[in-house]
Amino acid sequence: MREHFELRDTDAGGRIGELTVPRADVTVETPALLPVINPNLDTIAPRRLAEEFGAEILITNSYIIHGTDDVREQALEDGLHEMLDFPGAIMTDSGSFQLSEYGDIDVTTEEILEFQHAIGSDIATPVDIPTPPDVPRERAEDELETTQERLEIAESVDTGEMLVTAPVQGSTYPDLREEAGRHADGTDLDVFPVGAVVPLMNDYRYDDMVDVVAGAKRGLGADTPVHLFGAGHPMMFALGVAMGCDLFDSAAYALYARDDRYLTVRGTRLLEDLDYLPCSCPVCTSYSPAELRSLPDDERESELAAHNLHVTFEEIRRIKQAIRAGNLLELVEQRARAHPTMLDGYRTLLDHAAQLERSDPVSKGAFFYTSSESARRPEVLRHHKRLERLSVPQSLFLTEGQPARGDEFDASWRVEAPFGPFPRALSKSYPLTAEVPERTDRAALEAAADGVARLAETNPEADLTLGHRGWPEAVLERVPDDVALIDLTSE
Repeated sequence: MREHFELRDTDAGGRIGELTVPRADVTVETPALLPVINPNLDTIAPRRLAEEFGAEILITNSYIIHGTDDVREQALEDGLHEMLDFPGAIMTDSGSFQLSEYGDIDVTTEEILEFQHAIGSDIATPVDIPTPPDVPRERAEDELETTQERLEIAESVDTGEMLVTAPVQGSTYPDLREEAGRHADGTDLDVFPVGAVVPLMNDYRYDDMVDVVAGAKRGLGADTPVHLFGAGHPMMFALGVAMGCDLFDSAAYALYARDDRYLTVRGTRLLEDLDYLPCSCPVCTSYSPAELRSLPDDERESELAAHNLHVTFEEIRRIKQAIRAGNLLELVEQRARAHPTMLDGYRTLLDHAAQLERSDPVSKGAFFYTSSESARRPEVLRHHKRLERLSVPQSLFLTEGQPARGDEFDASWRVEAPFGPFPRALSKSYPLTAEVPERTDRAALEAAADGVARLAETNPEADLTLGHRGWPEAVLERVPDDVALIDLTSE
């Protein structure tokens, strides 16, 4: 058990937790955003990040600090907190990003960890090998082995109260990510970034990103705080949280502002294309698009960065409320409709429904069926699994309509899409209180038919009859042949 991370609420793979950072003497509530601070630039001052935006933690690059003489001397003399004037926790990267970009850096894991400790970092990072997507498996294995060796070196460095990360690599091989997660979880290290996913996000490969994170999560323990390195766009935060990620670092707010790009939870817009500002943050209520465009370059960049941060932190708060309310997957689905590749990511997430089901609460508020993807949610899978626990009479009528009259059957159960059959006594239990459209789609009916098939499979001695309301032939083909069928619409 990692005592510095405590879970409070869960929904699907998402969770609200508390990450205790002892060196900073603060506790960070997760999911949390870590704004990226370039020590050589000052788009938004760190003190302002804390006071105006509520940032509890940020991230900066120790390798840049190490390689910049005047900044290095100031950091060593004053410490990061005083140099940056930030009251929360400070995480530092190691130079691995520069390694992936330029192929070489001039520090070792021991040197950079000792430097991070010397400048007062609260969460430090070793020099791992960020293997890019789609490389040959042999390269991914070799570089993963090097990363794992460096994690073992990191364990041996005296870091005092400073937390140390254990990056999880493995390219686009989910089994290697799982192996890497298991190895990292077995160390004494503290925070677990899933690395080298930025190229996937830059290419909108959210489906591959989900598979990578799902692999890492299978190897990591439930009590491990997971950082999705480089996931800076608010459009995909809900998806990332639903996969089980707790920390997100963002340079997007500043990088996009530099290019006059305006963030929304549905994507990014160029300022020149906007006639209205669809936001109520202080920036957007103070300016029109034309007024923003007319500002001097530095001022316009600062104001756009502030807007981008407001949108980003607002989305983190929205996600936390969704977890608390038990409707995180409904929020993920809304975000998935913003871009076809986001929908690919959501559908891939549901491919891992069995994995999500293990952490999904058994009772929540309400289940809303809002698309065919809803038929694949963990709650539906759990209901089908639990059918084997129910006591089934010898003769059972499963019906979308009224209970059978007379003594033709021993009992009559309800059938509701997408869950399938259940005893009427459970009608007021979650998730069987689901709100489902009257115009039920085929995916919901197929899921209900799969529930009937599951009940028949686990009770081969029972005589089952299904009373349905005109289910299509292709749906009925999913029901076993030994289940009698009655079309209620023909009566």
